[in-house]
Amino acid sequence: MDDHSLDEFRRRWQEELAQAQALRKRRRPRRPEVVPGRGEQQASGYLALAQGLLEGAGRPPAARATRAERQEAVSRSRSPPAREAAGGGEQLVDQLIRDLVSKTWKVIAEDEVLWYRLCQQEGHLPESSISDYSCWKLIFQECRAKEHMLRTNWKNRKGAVSELEHIPDAVLCDVHSHDGVVIAGYTSGDVRVWDTRTWDYTAPFLESDYEEDEPGMQPYVSFVRINSSLAVAAYEDGFLNIWDLRTGRYPIHRFEHDARIQALALSQEDATVATASAFDVVMLCPNEEGYWQIAAEFEVQKLVDYLEIVPDTGRYPVAVATAGDLVYLLKAEDSARTLHYVYGQPVTCLDVSANQAAFGVKSLGWVYEGNKILVYSLEAERCLSKLGNALGDFTCVNLRDSPPNLMVSGNMDRRVRIHDLRTDTIALSISAHQLGVSSVQMDDWKIVSGGEEGLVSVWDYRMNQKLWEVHSRHPVRHISFNCHSLITAHVPYERVVRNADLDNFVTHRRHRGLIQAYEFAVDRLAFQSTVPICRSSCDTIPGYNYDLALAFPCDNV
Repeated sequence: MDDHSLDEFRRRWQEELAQAQALRKRRRPRRPEVVPGRGEQQASGYLALAQGLLEGAGRPPAARATRAERQEAVSRSRSPPAREAAGGGEQLVDQLIRDLVSKTWKVIAEDEVLWYRLCQQEGHLPESSISDYSCWKLIFQECRAKEHMLRTNWKNRKGAVSELEHIPDAVLCDVHSHDGVVIAGYTSGDVRVWDTRTWDYTAPFLESDYEEDEPGMQPYVSFVRINSSLAVAAYEDGFLNIWDLRTGRYPIHRFEHDARIQALALSQEDATVATASAFDVVMLCPNEEGYWQIAAEFEVQKLVDYLEIVPDTGRYPVAVATAGDLVYLLKAEDSARTLHYVYGQPVTCLDVSANQAAFGVKSLGWVYEGNKILVYSLEAERCLSKLGNALGDFTCVNLRDSPPNLMVSGNMDRRVRIHDLRTDTIALSISAHQLGVSSVQMDDWKIVSGGEEGLVSVWDYRMNQKLWEVHSRHPVRHISFNCHSLITAHVPYERVVRNADLDNFVTHRRHRGLIQAYEFAVDRLAFQSTVPICRSSCDTIPGYNYDLALAFPCDNV
C-alpha cells in the first residue's frame, strides 16, 4: 500500500467515525453534560470507531449519512472530546494497518518455496530439491555468509597453499584440472592424478601399457586432459591412453597414431576425445556397449595448432580446430568445413562455448589492421564480432568460463583485456605482467592471470585493483579456479633435467616445474602457510632428507 492510498484510507475511516458519532448522539436521549476524563474520552473513541466500522460495513456508502448529517458531524468534531476520539481512532487505524502488513510479511518471510528459489537463482545447492532441507531460509543465510567469507579470503589471500608432490627424476610437461582434480604428465612418461578437494595429496600413478623391462625408455607425455570420469594422456610417439577414474589405474583404451600428436581435446560433459596428428583429426567415443571406437575422422590441409570440443552438442560431437590461418568446424555427421580463412593471418589462440568460437588472429602483410579476436557463431557459421586492435599477438582467450556477454583475453603486450560482446568494445584493459600473458580466467568480480615470467596475479576488475600476486621460476601454463580454490601450474620451456645430481632438492626444483593448490575455505594466511616439510611430525624421518637450512625443520606450526 503506497502513501496516497494510506492517506485516503485514514481520511475515509475518520469521516465514517465522525458520522457514526453524530448519528449516535442524535438518537440518544439528552443527558446532563458531564465533561469526561481523558481515559473516558479515549475509551469512547475506541468504542465509536468499532461501532462506526460495524455500521459502515452493514450498509452501502450511499446510505451512510446525508449531507446535513455530515455537516453536523464535522461541526461536532471540532469540539475537544471529538478531536480526542478522532486521534485515538487514527492510532487504532495505524495499528491495524501495521498488523496487517506485518502479518503479510511474516507469511512471505517464512515461505520455503520462496527461499528455495532464491537459493537456486544465486547458484547455491543447485542439485538439491526442496524436500532436502526443512528451513531454506537458514540455508540461504548460511550460503550467503559462506560466500562473503570466501570473497574476503580471496581478496586478502587468506587460506592455505600446498605444493603438489613432484617426481624426483622428471620434468613437468603438461597439466590440466577439472573441479579440483589435477592431472600431470612428465618427461619420464609418468602420469599422476591428485584430488585437491580431499586435501590428500598422495597422488596415484596411472599405469601405461609400456613394458616394464625397458626402464627410462618411455616417451615424454605431450598432453594431458581430465574431466569428471576420464583421464587422457598423449605421448610423443603418437600413442594415446584413456583411463576411467572410477574403475582403476590401468587404461581402458589405447589408440595409436602414425606420427606425433599435435593437439588433444576432451569433452567436459561426456566421453568424447579428439586428437590431431599430421593432417588427420580423429574423434573417439564409446558405443552403447562401452567399447571405444572412431566416431569421425577428418583430413585437414595444414598441421593443427589448437583443438577444442564444443560442449552440449547432443548425439553427434562437434569440434573446432585451427591450422595456421585456417579454422575448421568438424561435425561428426559431416565433412570438415572451413569456418574462417584469411591468407597470411595465422590463428594464435582458441576457445569455444556452446554456440560460439573465439580465436585470436595475427595481422600480417602489406595492409596491417592490428591483431584481433574474432567471435563466430557456430550455428550460423559467420563472424559476429571483431574485437581489439592490439600490436601484440593474442596468446590466450577464455570464453567458456566468462560471465554472460563478457570475454577475457591475454596478449603479448602484457595486457589483460575484458571484452563486452554486446557492444564489441573493450570494457577494461589492465597492464598485468612484465612479459606476455600466458593464461587467464575471470568470474563475476575477479581476474586471475598468469604470465611468461612466472607471475600469477589476482585482480578485482570492478575496482581496477590488484589484490595480490605470487611468483615462480617458470611460465604459467594452466590456471583454473572456482569460488573456494585455485590451481596453478608452472611448466618449464625446456624438458631436460640439467643437473644429474637429483638428490639436490634445491637445484632440481629450479628446472622441474611446479603445481600449486590454493584453498580459500581454510581460515589461514596463505603467505604464512608452511611448506609440507615443516608440517611433518618429529617422527617423520623423510623430513630431514631435503637440502634446506631450517632451524627447526620438524616443528608443527
